[in-house]
Amino acid sequence: MRNGKKIIAATAAAATLVSMAACGSSNGAGDGGSSSGDATTEIVIWGWDSGNVINEVIEAFEEENPDITVKFNNTGTAADTQTALSNAVQAGNGAPDAVMLEDPTVTQFAVTGDLVDLSQFGADEYADDFTAGPWNKVQYDGKPYALPIDCGPEMFFYNKAVFDEAGVNAEDIKTWDDYYEAAKKIRAIGSYITNNAGSSMEYQPFTAQAWQAGAQPWKVDGENITIDMTEDEGMQRYIEFQQKLIDEDLIDTKTQNWSDDWNRELNDGTLASLTIGGWMPINLINGAPDQAGNWRVTTMPQWEEGQSIGAEDGGSAWAITTQSDKQEAAYRWVEYITHGNGAVLNSQTGTLSCLKSILNSDEFTDADSNKETNDYFGGQNVNEILAEAAQADVTEFQYLPYNPYAQSTFGDQISRAYNKEITLEEAFANYAKALADNGEQQGYTITLKG
Repeated sequence: MRNGKKIIAATAAAATLVSMAACGSSNGAGDGGSSSGDATTEIVIWGWDSGNVINEVIEAFEEENPDITVKFNNTGTAADTQTALSNAVQAGNGAPDAVMLEDPTVTQFAVTGDLVDLSQFGADEYADDFTAGPWNKVQYDGKPYALPIDCGPEMFFYNKAVFDEAGVNAEDIKTWDDYYEAAKKIRAIGSYITNNAGSSMEYQPFTAQAWQAGAQPWKVDGENITIDMTEDEGMQRYIEFQQKLIDEDLIDTKTQNWSDDWNRELNDGTLASLTIGGWMPINLINGAPDQAGNWRVTTMPQWEEGQSIGAEDGGSAWAITTQSDKQEAAYRWVEYITHGNGAVLNSQTGTLSCLKSILNSDEFTDADSNKETNDYFGGQNVNEILAEAAQADVTEFQYLPYNPYAQSTFGDQISRAYNKEITLEEAFANYAKALADNGEQQGYTITLKG
């Protein structure tokens, strides 16, 4: 399905392609990447560096691997990296040796044959070393096409001061039915239990919560994709619950995640809780400083009492491109930064690792080493709670091989339901049709249900 690679946005493609290709892997290079006549191999890697740690990791890697040098190209953001790689794929050259991608994007490039199956290097033997959610997201056709570097277990963050005022004990919220009852009490005092405007900013929380509900809205089998947004049992469960919250005005449907209004409402108590990824603490500390000491975190409510089912909201991974002619050297880098000492260095910058050995270590859960965050959360040992949630069981879940489009068009369709123009079921039916049309345009064989 070579025409499936026509998904690249044309805007700024030429400039990105030229600049990135100049820094990409040298397909067919006869010198093995040697830059100064010695025996070292140079690999080119692309990614972003939100923790400002990549240079430190590279230096440590090169000390342990003196036969390899690493050239890092900071591609800006996850979206910029995905676009740059897509452009190199389209051109047939210029891709890096190794690339950092958001977890859901891995499938996009694995399906089209542009990422290397890492099981040939033994990566499949690491399945039990990583938490289940991130590991699940880097699989395609039962094989790992990347190794995850961090995780974002979906968590329940709540403002205890607001909950107390409403007479709600968050520790008693075990199920989504309990959550619904709490939402009514919180609305009665003038606040909302949370927000959801159905915008593209709410796409990742949607996938996480649908995932936890057992939904499988899309199934990918090579070039064959089944899309079922309304008949799938898990999706029906999710839609029915959200529709109830919309109809009874129990959630703020006007405020989008990551907007100025969102931060203001988190800071003044209008929004009393969030279900969002475990990377959220630093954002609350910065975005809602007036609520220091009031926020708490716990695991998500469950659909059935007694269950302990998790889901992922965000996360990134390292992969190797098929254009690379230095794949063994590239794998040594990927293994180091995700499974070796590089993973430890990353975790020390606040990245929530998905390696069980780090999550279960005394260093990670030491209360004194995370004092600022713990103080903000009323003295909770936040990392201990996150580590437990990250290792929860997960159900099977797949992302579309054109996930960036799925996210960008999500708000166009789903926001209409949160604006009460149409029902949520109708909105998801429209969304499914848009996804099916886009998939067919890319050459996939689509089965649309509902």
